[in-house]
This record gives sequence, structure tokens and C-alpha cells, in this order.
Amino acid sequence: TIKTEIMKTIRILSIIAVVLISLPGIAQDKKKETKEITIKSSVVCDMCKERVEHDMAFEKGVKAVSVDLKTKEITVTYRADKTDPDKLREAVSKIGYDADDVEADPKAYEKLPACCKKDAPPH
Repeated sequence: TIKTEIMKTIRILSIIAVVLISLPGIAQDKKKETKEITIKSSVVCDMCKERVEHDMAFEKGVKAVSVDLKTKEITVTYRADKTDPDKLREAVSKIGYDADDVEADPKAYEKLPACCKKDAPPH
């Protein structure tokens, strides 16, 4: 009957409407995807750790930063739509430390305290 056909059409249109309404939310979640990178660095002491964790926290897209002094690794959780691994390595370099194959920025490195230089004795 016509009434049955109308009800089927309304159901189908309702399903389509729900799908269309939820699509922007799905796309938005994808944009806010977080990733993690581990960067081998030249950090040597607690001052280095504090400096890197503090300064990297202000980088665009960075959600969390952790420095492991034993392994000399910096772990960064970041939003993939805001930054990328190359920008993060460059940011570490600008703080004065090596970041994987990116050398420390010479001017930033010179400003580091003596205990934070690569050739500083363990302390």
C-alpha cells in the first residue's frame, strides 16, 4: 500500500540523515589524531630534561613530552594535523640539542649551560 511505501521511504531517509549528520564528526576525529615519535637526542642532565620538556610543550600541536636521560630519547605525543616529525626535530634543534640526524642549532647550543653540552662529564 501507499502508507507502507511512505513508511519505508521515511525510514530510509532517516537512516541517510543520521549518516550525513555523523560524517563531519568522524572527519573531525580523524583530524585530531595523535601520534607519537621518539627522537634520539644529546640531552645529558636534569636541566636538559626540564628545558626540553618545557620548551617543547609550547610547540604547535604538541600534546605531551617526556625525556628519558638514560636512553637520551625524547618522546613527543602530537597532533598530526598540526605538526610533523621534521618540525619536531627542528624544534629540538632550536632548543640546542641534537634530534636524530638534525644537528643542534649552533647559536642555541652555545647558549646552553656548560653542564648541558654534549662533551659534559656525566653528573
